[in-house]
Amino acid sequence: MNAALYIWVVHVFGTVYMTGLIWVIQGVHYPLMNRIRSEDYVEFQAQHMLRITWVVGPAMLAEAVTALLLVRFAPDFLTWPAALLNLALLSVIWLSTAVYQVPSHRRLAQGFDAVAHRRLVQTNWIRTVAWTIRSGLLLYWWIA
Repeated sequence: MNAALYIWVVHVFGTVYMTGLIWVIQGVHYPLMNRIRSEDYVEFQAQHMLRITWVVGPAMLAEAVTALLLVRFAPDFLTWPAALLNLALLSVIWLSTAVYQVPSHRRLAQGFDAVAHRRLVQTNWIRTVAWTIRSGLLLYWWIA
């Protein structure tokens, strides 16, 4: 397997993995955060932030590195504009994470807050939709 194809496979795997995971988080995990007893909430949120980092961190890092590499070292079937679109959508995900999700989690780490929770659930749709679009596009570009 040549280097460009290897980069592609790692990238697609990371993206599809994150797409499945974000749908579980959006549809199950985040909505249920308001069901944790208030006396347990700070510890729950601390554990969530610690554990989720190990679940999402490696895949998000692999996605970011390989998305950048694909702009320069794309397989033959991936056009340069497609690689840039992929990178732009990934940038939306990272920006949303930094601007919305991380601050919401930091606020929730101090104790449950209905406004922060609602903001977390609502703004996470940005990442859910962006990852879903990216997975669809990557798979389309691969088989088209």
